Amino acid sequence: MAIEIYMPALSPTMESGTLAQWLVKEGDTVESGTILAEIETDKATMEYESIDDGVVGKIYVADGTENIAVGQLIAVLLEDGEDASVISDAPAQKAAPVAVKTETVVEEATPVAPTAPVVNTGGKRTFSSPLARRLATQKGVDISDIPGSGPHGRVIKRDVEGYVPVAKAALAPSLDGDAPFEEIKLSNMRKTIAKRLTESKQTVPHFYLGVDIELDNLLTARKELNNLSDEYKISVNDFIIRACALALKKVPEANVQFGGDVMRHYSRSDVSVAVAIPGGLVTPVIRGAEQKGLRQISDETKALAKKARDGKLMPEDYMGGTFSISNLGMMGIKQFQAVINPPQAAILAVGSGEQRVIMKDGAVTSATVMSVNLACDHRAIDGAVGAKFLGAIKTYLEHPSTMLL
Repeated sequence: MAIEIYMPALSPTMESGTLAQWLVKEGDTVESGTILAEIETDKATMEYESIDDGVVGKIYVADGTENIAVGQLIAVLLEDGEDASVISDAPAQKAAPVAVKTETVVEEATPVAPTAPVVNTGGKRTFSSPLARRLATQKGVDISDIPGSGPHGRVIKRDVEGYVPVAKAALAPSLDGDAPFEEIKLSNMRKTIAKRLTESKQTVPHFYLGVDIELDNLLTARKELNNLSDEYKISVNDFIIRACALALKKVPEANVQFGGDVMRHYSRSDVSVAVAIPGGLVTPVIRGAEQKGLRQISDETKALAKKARDGKLMPEDYMGGTFSISNLGMMGIKQFQAVINPPQAAILAVGSGEQRVIMKDGAVTSATVMSVNLACDHRAIDGAVGAKFLGAIKTYLEHPSTMLL
């Protein structure tokens, strides 16, 4: 029988994608491993391989089609001996299981007396069940705005759960104005960034800790290392990655993730490094960074950054980090606060190093100082743990020789 090909989920956060380009056409013979198409996910443009042998019988989705839901039928392969008569004309989508909630049925079966609970909102009478009113309060919506589907128009549980507050959309700031403008459609990556970071700020209780770090010893060590060979170029960011990785080992209570009713404690430092690319931001991961030297960290960071900018990152390149670093120091930013990248529990925001006047041993002197801010998920990391972890990072960076111990 015909082999149906559905839109795949090529990244953990992918809900839909863009079919950038078909690399086959109807009538082509393909084998297992043949590249069928290029698909743009929320992270990169990836090649999609066939896992079966056959002939391309029908392509349902044209090049450049956007917002194709994961699970939607995009093409059909014909097996040996089959012809196009077995192909359906309408594209299908994989059916999702439907959960039936028994309490909804019980609520709907409850007889409604003329004296049913009524909410009086400015003269408007709204009949509703106690459960519906409680759910509406929890969601922060006005029960009188919800159309009722129960007996006599009564608002019940399913009405509240399925209600989308249209009124809130009207409160959004107007985009109208008299200045010339151009509307640019959001990429899948930008949509995912917007969704995930909004969820992070709304659901993750952030708190912030900041310290100033003197860099003179580190800059001296970096210069000495880079003068030893032309085969590598160690950056300040490479020192920061290693310092964070070692600090996670020294303060393992900070290498955690909140999981609802469990807490994950990681024994390896997998450090995500934020890389700005056209249209968004990705966070490739240096895995086991505490076990790697500065040169290996430098080489891996450069290679991953190049893959990110070329749109060639694979899921294994950016999945599963335990901690993140966002460095805007090279752009002249003195200090900032970063948004935690769920499900991680912390992110370090790194500012630029600059000459500052400081007091040292009772005398006024100057030093190269860098400000960093640590954002923590208070569900997973308490203030004392965050302070201890940030102190360990400061020690490693101010005394880089301790990274060799």
